[in-house]
Amino acid sequence: MKIQVKQQENNGIHFHLSNKSVSLVIESTQDGYVFLRHFGKKIRNYHASNRPQALDRAFSPGPYADSRCFSLDTQRQVYATAGMGDFRYPAIMIANEKDQGLDLRLLTYEVQDGVVPIAGLPSSHANQKAAQTLKLVLEDRVLAIQVVLFYTLFAESTVIATHVEVTNNSQQGYTIEKLHSAMLDLEHCNYELIELAGAYAREKTLQKTPLKQGLMSVNSRRGASSHQATPFTCLAAPTTNEEQGEVIGMHLLYSGDFEAGVFVDQLATTRMFIGLNHETFRWQLEPQATFTSPEALLTYTDQGFGQMTQDMHDFVKAHILTGQHQNALRPILLNNWEATYFDFDEAKILALADKAVEAGIELLVLDDGWFGQRNDDNTSLGDWFLNEAKLPKGLANLVEQVNQKGLQFGIWVEPEMVSVTSELYRQHPDWCLHMAKRPHLYSRNQLVLDLSREDVQNYLIEAMSTVFASANISYVKWDMNRNMTCVASALQQHGIKEISHRYILGLYKILTALIEKFPHILFESCSGGGGRYDLGMLAYMPQTWTSDNTDAICRLNIQYGTSFIYPAITMGAHVSAVPNHQVGRITSLATRGAIAMAGNLGYELDLTQLPQTELTEIAQQVQTYKAIRPIIQAGDLYRLLNPTTTPNETAFLYISKDKTEAVVTYCKVLAQAESPTTVLRLKGLDETARYRDTKTQQCYGGDELMHVGVTIPLARTDFYTVTFHFQKC
Repeated sequence: MKIQVKQQENNGIHFHLSNKSVSLVIESTQDGYVFLRHFGKKIRNYHASNRPQALDRAFSPGPYADSRCFSLDTQRQVYATAGMGDFRYPAIMIANEKDQGLDLRLLTYEVQDGVVPIAGLPSSHANQKAAQTLKLVLEDRVLAIQVVLFYTLFAESTVIATHVEVTNNSQQGYTIEKLHSAMLDLEHCNYELIELAGAYAREKTLQKTPLKQGLMSVNSRRGASSHQATPFTCLAAPTTNEEQGEVIGMHLLYSGDFEAGVFVDQLATTRMFIGLNHETFRWQLEPQATFTSPEALLTYTDQGFGQMTQDMHDFVKAHILTGQHQNALRPILLNNWEATYFDFDEAKILALADKAVEAGIELLVLDDGWFGQRNDDNTSLGDWFLNEAKLPKGLANLVEQVNQKGLQFGIWVEPEMVSVTSELYRQHPDWCLHMAKRPHLYSRNQLVLDLSREDVQNYLIEAMSTVFASANISYVKWDMNRNMTCVASALQQHGIKEISHRYILGLYKILTALIEKFPHILFESCSGGGGRYDLGMLAYMPQTWTSDNTDAICRLNIQYGTSFIYPAITMGAHVSAVPNHQVGRITSLATRGAIAMAGNLGYELDLTQLPQTELTEIAQQVQTYKAIRPIIQAGDLYRLLNPTTTPNETAFLYISKDKTEAVVTYCKVLAQAESPTTVLRLKGLDETARYRDTKTQQCYGGDELMHVGVTIPLARTDFYTVTFHFQKC
């Protein structure tokens, strides 16, 4: 971790940032222009070997009357503006009635120890000596606008964190019309754009698209990061695979509307960007006011997708997750949702608890239906008081009985929503997002509360605090089951396009308050599954319900895509009943268990209706997972066979950090006549060590397992899985 600052003979400055394996080189000219000279593999020193040629490019204007060979339109910029000669996709746009240009020049810089926290927004963390930050202060002297770029290095990471701060030092107001958190101008366009797209119940589907001239965007306009998109994108060389090839990644710590992507220009250079979605964002920047962007993360490797994944997993666990659950092993849970839906009472919950204890499960979660008059999804959201018809003896009494059986207790809430049929809506109809004189738009029979309002924020903090303090609750599933429409506030205090961002700021304020009050609670984020599975939420809630789709075969693709950037310790994965409630498929309990063990194992089915043989099998699965849980949740992931390239076969490997244990899971979707033999070559083991198969007790060399491989037994059945657990002899 090192930030070098060198003054050049021509009065320019070189800023060379380098960490474990990545270098970022920025150059300022004597006139204060700031350009990107290198982002990629670590170099020892920079001596301008790649200095750009001075060429007269047609239709590219420049600021110097005596030179046609300099234009911002052809330079690799660090942070591009609009209106000053660069016709490519800008990172920032600021305007008033008379001016929509922004001419940023370097004013000053500072190098400081530690990270720079962002008020009101999630950001990566590190102790003071484990990080270093470069602060570049840019200024438009005409508009009196300052733009500060922050770049943070971490001692034990390959990731660079960056964000932007905009200050209006003038006496007049401006409108921020666009603001990206990060931008990289790259020297060529021989890449594929990679994104995690999808839909409800089909989240995090990996997509690759070759770059072409023009704009290619990944975005959400739904008020959440969404099932359909993920605030992440990367560029990879066409030949990149799990083990080799260049990968350049951008990630955003944000849970609302975003945009990311690339712009390829007429000279085949690529501008990569990520930040707030300018289609749903405007911000009035009053005199002397400051606005700060969400934080973005920059990653680079020349060792393929596998290395990018491990770099991100390590960074998330060390610098994004917080609190006492940051690295704590996650409990194995039973959720009553698919077991009972809304139809339960105290006796039914306690019967499930008895079976959970019998199986060795550690946590019982009471899902939707415990509050208000909630007997279906048409009513009571917002009424966070007990449904006494179902639990007449009270929540605390139920929790105490569950605790006495040896189980922790968790509860489901959906605080951001309101039902029209509720006491809250009757008292405060103006508290929902709503455009005046227009009818409501419903989704799942509910409306969205206006979290941009301080009174709504305070209500939710108080209401949730009352619930969480009412009993010995150790886990909370925080759901959000619709996207935003009619995004306007009855208060009309702010511009219409400020509301979406103010909503997210309100959400983060609420979460901060609750986590500070209840640090012992393990929060799991959910939005109909993975509709808000992003780094912003993980900074507050250290795990996420990956998808409402619990079918094991569907989960192969969902969990593969999720694993691309998010570690297993954040990934909720449950065994549910068959036929599966989402797709109707029937898979064996063994297969359902094996796939769910790739994340935080849980169960979501009626244990009281299972035959004893299946209860015994579940107990064996729980025992197995407890033995391998530290490897899955704290170890390194290697993807051996990917469902995107080998659709009928998937295999993944987790290895403990000290390389003493490894768990391999293989799944074949459909049986084939005369099927070829599959031999899996493992990765990441200690080549000089010997490893014992815990089932057969046979020992093998680490080099043999990696370079010769393990034969997968041939099975004449669909949806077949096999798992190996190796320990150092």
